[in-house]
Amino acid sequence: MSTNKGLDEKLTDLLASVFDIDKSLITAASSVDNVEGWDSVNHMHLVVALEEEFGIEFKDDEAVELISFELIRSYLREKLPA
Repeated sequence: MSTNKGLDEKLTDLLASVFDIDKSLITAASSVDNVEGWDSVNHMHLVVALEEEFGIEFKDDEAVELISFELIRSYLREKLPA
């Protein structure tokens, strides 16, 4: 990803799509604790969508830790080329 803004926009769009909510409801503070519909089934949909969108693969122990916008963004920054 060339810019953080581009990454944030893609991530916002993806979260909104997976959880079927308006993207205006997704913020950097969004997490499993405050996003309606972020349950275990949709979490797995999210992990698959992230892998498909960004062409990466998460290990099982990483996938269970992807519980907030900030954590997901951090993992993506580590895994994606600069």
